[in-house]
Amino acid sequence: MAATKTTALETMDIELTHRDQDTPRKVGQWSMMMKCTVWEKSRSSRNMRPLAALSFASVLQATWEYLIISDYTGLEDGGLAGMFWSYIWTFIGFGFIIASLAEMASMAPTDGGQYHWVSEFCSPRHQKFLSYITGWMSVLAWQSGTASGSFLTGTIIQGLISVRNPDYTAPGWQGTLLVFSMVLVIYLFNVYAAELMPILSNLLMILHVLSWASILIVLWAMAPHQSAEAVFVTNWKNIGGLPTMGVSVMVGQISAIYGCLSSDACAHMSEEIKDAGRNVPRAMYWGYFSNGIMAAILLVAYLFATPSVEDSLNDSSGFPFLYVFKQITSTAGVNALASIILLPVIFSNILFNAATSRQTWAFARDKGLPFSGWISKVDTKRKIPVNAIALSCIISCLLSLINIGSSTAFNAIISVNTAALMFTYTFSISCVIYRKIWCPETLPVRRWDLGRWGLVVNIIGLLYCIFAMFWSFWPTELPVTADNFNWSIVIFGAVFILSLVMYAVKGKKEYEGPVVTVHQD
Repeated sequence: MAATKTTALETMDIELTHRDQDTPRKVGQWSMMMKCTVWEKSRSSRNMRPLAALSFASVLQATWEYLIISDYTGLEDGGLAGMFWSYIWTFIGFGFIIASLAEMASMAPTDGGQYHWVSEFCSPRHQKFLSYITGWMSVLAWQSGTASGSFLTGTIIQGLISVRNPDYTAPGWQGTLLVFSMVLVIYLFNVYAAELMPILSNLLMILHVLSWASILIVLWAMAPHQSAEAVFVTNWKNIGGLPTMGVSVMVGQISAIYGCLSSDACAHMSEEIKDAGRNVPRAMYWGYFSNGIMAAILLVAYLFATPSVEDSLNDSSGFPFLYVFKQITSTAGVNALASIILLPVIFSNILFNAATSRQTWAFARDKGLPFSGWISKVDTKRKIPVNAIALSCIISCLLSLINIGSSTAFNAIISVNTAALMFTYTFSISCVIYRKIWCPETLPVRRWDLGRWGLVVNIIGLLYCIFAMFWSFWPTELPVTADNFNWSIVIFGAVFILSLVMYAVKGKKEYEGPVVTVHQD
């Protein structure tokens, strides 16, 4: 949008965006909002209020649900005590990350998230290159995260079939077909029911809390209980055969990390949230901590209700939580309890796709991806990025194909999700640290502020990002075979190299970064 072509209506839209944020900004900080002007006129207005934004963040993250259903690695490499303590330090570590991201979301509330923040806060000399690479890794992180949710729901259904029919062998190709069916449901909801998302988020928040209460009551009231000493002190396991117990617990923490991931999802919906500079960071922060506390309480109940780590890992269903339910109730009861967890997870997947598609759409809008014109197209009738939604669903299906050849496909997907997301967090937090130390006067005004401890919080968050990223690439079992190899390093490395090649071939010429664009405008 060149300055000579700016219409009166476009100028009015930009002014309305300023009032919506209610925050004085420097010229360079408004680039993304200016680029959004044409899109804002062709789509629905900001329709997510503060409660809907908080509900969206909480339901999407679904910490207690994902922590319980993806606990295999945590129990195998850590045991009951390892699972508990790794969650505690993960929850604390992610608290520093989320606080840092929430502050950046207040300063620059856009769907782009991390790659925009790198462009916003990095030194002008490097902002183009680093923003481009961060954008690619952010797309990888969110796309793999979307795939992991669909993968879980599809394979849990296989686990429920094996509960009812112990002779069922759960072939990988059938699990992949079930993933495809989950992806189809996600696509239909996000395309044909997008306008209901604010109302749906609030209703799902109620389901999220009621499901938590139901599972918690059943675990405390009906399950046989371990001793407190076993859960908190003595029950450490290294079933994966890793060199030491310490290494085993570090590798096993991937289960806890997975439950805490994607807390910044609300930031990628910023352009659909009213008063985003204020409501987005609040939703991110309070959504994370409310989810985290619920997860901690339920995790304790769940670990007390696990009679044997070894038996839970060897259960025919492939899911330790289904083994725990089988110790409590009948087959029908297992199905009922599993459904109570599956429903919020399925809806979490739907909202996850919404955030992922907006993040991908935003990067394509800045010409950061191949076929950017097609990906960034907004459906004029539905006022949503339908092509980006479809692309996210296709990528989920492609990633689920790993399941056909590897029984540890899920671990590879969540590991690359963790590594890529930590990579983007590392770069964005590093850039805001640079800005705070060397030129704090250039920081935009924010309405959600960490105060005088902000720099300390940023540094601790950065260190934890590096720590989590390092352990995400490790194998969960020794000796390493083609079947249990952690393929995340291959996927991560391939996409990283591809991003470098694309920058040299295309990005260096076409990609400018959201902050640079306004100066040309």
